[in-house]
Amino acid sequence: MRVTIAGAGAVGKSIASELIENGHEVMLIERDLAEVAPEAVPQAEWVHADACEVASLEDASVQNCDVVIAATGDDKVNLVVSLLAKTEFAVRRVVARVNNPRNEWLFTESWGVDVAVSTPRMLAAMVEEAVSVGDLVRLLTLRQGKANLVEVTLAENTALAGRPVRDVPLPADAALVAILRGGRVIVPQSDDPLEPGDEMMFVAGEGVEDEIHRVLTSGDPGGRELI
Repeated sequence: MRVTIAGAGAVGKSIASELIENGHEVMLIERDLAEVAPEAVPQAEWVHADACEVASLEDASVQNCDVVIAATGDDKVNLVVSLLAKTEFAVRRVVARVNNPRNEWLFTESWGVDVAVSTPRMLAAMVEEAVSVGDLVRLLTLRQGKANLVEVTLAENTALAGRPVRDVPLPADAALVAILRGGRVIVPQSDDPLEPGDEMMFVAGEGVEDEIHRVLTSGDPGGRELI
C-alpha cells in the first residue's frame, strides 16, 4: 500500500516508521524545511512542499496513493489536505489527525475525512478504560461516527459469570470481537464462558451503546436480570 503523510513532525515520522516496518511505501510531505530530515526515516520518500497546494500534491503524484494521512499539528491544514486529497485526487482513504477536540465536529466526509483520530479523546478513553469496571467506554469512532469500538469490563458480581457467549442477548447492530482476559486475547466462540474482569470489546452501530451496557449489567435488553 502506498501512503502519503502530510506533516513530518514527531507524529508524522512515527506513523511513517510504523507503516514502513509493516511493509508499506510512505511519502512524507513537509513545508517547513527545518522539519525535512530524511535521515530520520530513510526508507520514506521525502518531499519539501506545501500539502495545501494542489500543484504540490500533483507534483507528488498523490493520485497514485491508496491512503492520505493529514498529520500536521494544525487542524485547519489537516482539513484542507483532507478535502483536496478526496475531491481533487480521489484518494480512496483519508485519515486526519484532530488536535483540538473542539474541532472534531468538522472532521467528517464533508471535508473528505474518512477516519478522524483525536489524540486527546483516545487518551481520555484509555484512562477511562483503565479505571472503569462495569462502565462502557468508547475507544474509537469508525465510519464517521456510524460505528464505534467500545469496551466494557465485567464486574465481579455480574450475572453473566459462567454464561457462554451465546447467552449474551446483544442488539442486532453490535458484535463482540474480542475478550481480554489477563494476558490473553480471546477470539470469542459461542461456547466460551464469561468471567468477572473480562474486558469485552465490541463494534457497535449508532445508538446501541446504552443497550449493550444494559445487557452486560442486567443480562437482558429489556432490563430483566439473568437467572
